[in-house]
Amino acid sequence: MELQLNEEVIKTAAAHDGPIETDAIIVGAGPVGLFQVFELGLLEIKAHVIDSLAYPGGQPIELYPDKPIYDIPAIPVCTGKELTDALLKQIEPFGATFHLGQTVSVVQKQDDGRFYVETSKGTQFLTKTIFIAAGVGAFEPKQLKVDGLQKYDGTQLSYRVKNPAEYAGKNLLIVGGGDSALDWALNFCGGNDNGNPHKAESVILVHRRDGFRAAPASVAKMHELCEAMEMQFIVGQVTGIEEKDGQLVGAKVTGGDGVTRVVPTDAVLVFFGLSPKLGPIAEWGLDIERKQLKVDTEKFSTNVPGIFAVGDINTYPGKKKLILSGFHECALAAFAAAPFIFPDKKIHLQYTTTSPKLHKVLGVETPVFD
Repeated sequence: MELQLNEEVIKTAAAHDGPIETDAIIVGAGPVGLFQVFELGLLEIKAHVIDSLAYPGGQPIELYPDKPIYDIPAIPVCTGKELTDALLKQIEPFGATFHLGQTVSVVQKQDDGRFYVETSKGTQFLTKTIFIAAGVGAFEPKQLKVDGLQKYDGTQLSYRVKNPAEYAGKNLLIVGGGDSALDWALNFCGGNDNGNPHKAESVILVHRRDGFRAAPASVAKMHELCEAMEMQFIVGQVTGIEEKDGQLVGAKVTGGDGVTRVVPTDAVLVFFGLSPKLGPIAEWGLDIERKQLKVDTEKFSTNVPGIFAVGDINTYPGKKKLILSGFHECALAAFAAAPFIFPDKKIHLQYTTTSPKLHKVLGVETPVFD
């Protein structure tokens, strides 16, 4: 799958002299960050969105754009890409501006109560509120550390699959024991007779033990395919590589028996999970607990008034890392932020079904009932 998001609804920033003055900045353009745009928009608060990736969507787009998601309310099933496109379409009326491919490097409280924000690209802002929706932070895949392997990163070594078609007809070595490793191993084993254009020439799955963190059904299917000799599973670890003419041609796999075997490979896919890195966020004076931002459950405010945290990056008693939980947090954070932006305005809860004002904001006609 070539990644093609609904680009026409993504408004990117134009050149600007001096700091951009705004009511709200959202750090993170994953599903929760995008829905924060919506909740703010209903309160007539416009936002600028900053993300380190070159496109919106966060983890679902970066890590599993084709993988089905089943727990979004009222949507029986959707992929990460479909969810992202739907959210982008939903926030289109609110005209959020995206600043992509950059991270927030500086946050400083000003005498007038606003925050000075600067990004890694030098973009500057003065904002009344900040919403941190950065998922697990500036997440990075955990790497497979083998001498000489890293020079193939981006060519024959990958930590995510962006275009499955690139691996069709190749000898694949997949390393890991979680859902991603099993899902892709099964995906690349699927036969062309089932309409799968991504079938690899061979698939070898390597995991350090004969126990998995993946769904039991996936593990059972993997063993079934191994018995049918459609793929191979090796208990062991990659300990070295084989090269020829500047290309990676094989991997040395040391099994639990201490024996090292060389397996031919055209590409190595590694799925060890993510290593959360808060990065500059750790220097903003916020209360942090195990690389997460502590918030209350009334306003989802951090210990710094005016800075809120929603989604996987926050923590509180009973926290569940679910997209739908993040959506709920966005609503309460938006209402809590309104007094910072409209200090003299009383904010009332209105319903999109019946409110003419919200219909105007959304650009839809108010229905007339007989």
